[in-house]
Amino acid sequence: MSGEFVANTIAAIFTLAIFSFLWKDNPLYKGAEALAVGLSAGYFTVVLVRTSLTRTLIDPLFHEGRFIVIIPGLLGLLMYLRLSRRWTWVSRYPLAFYMGIAAGAALSPTILAYVVRQIEHSIVPMGFGSWGAIQNILIVAMVFCALFYFFFSVPHRGVFGGAARFGIWVIMVAFGAQFGFTVMARISLLIGRVQFLLGDWLEIVHFE
Repeated sequence: MSGEFVANTIAAIFTLAIFSFLWKDNPLYKGAEALAVGLSAGYFTVVLVRTSLTRTLIDPLFHEGRFIVIIPGLLGLLMYLRLSRRWTWVSRYPLAFYMGIAAGAALSPTILAYVVRQIEHSIVPMGFGSWGAIQNILIVAMVFCALFYFFFSVPHRGVFGGAARFGIWVIMVAFGAQFGFTVMARISLLIGRVQFLLGDWLEIVHFE
């Protein structure tokens, strides 16, 4: 019995234990779930210690002599005061500092991805007389109709109301496409597990 077969057998047992939830909630599923969560927490703790603590604090401080890293190190340690009922208020300062930096750093990429890129793809040349022109006109029309739905200061009546109702359909189609993409991704994970069980473990089916 090779080590690879033993490893595949263990992985298959836990895979089937997770799939047992399709029958009902049971101790086998709960045990596999707890083990998966525990392994993930332990693994990412080690990764974070090596990447965030060792590389950005310990090595620069003791090996490179960069004493400026003491400041973020102290701010990080102050966050642990949330575990103390008496000094938990102190942890609000480093947490607020961190949230401010995170919000500021995420603001520009978010605007670029969800606002600027949307405007760029909406301002397109019409190019009348081609199928691309029809697509561009539909894109611009659907964008404006979706925006009209969120103008609550204007009564949704007449032409404006019809455009707003069409905007609802546009939004629902977008949500449906996103949901379909999510389902497709989950099905691909299921296919991967089935291929593992039937191919790598039992070797009943050989997938190319």
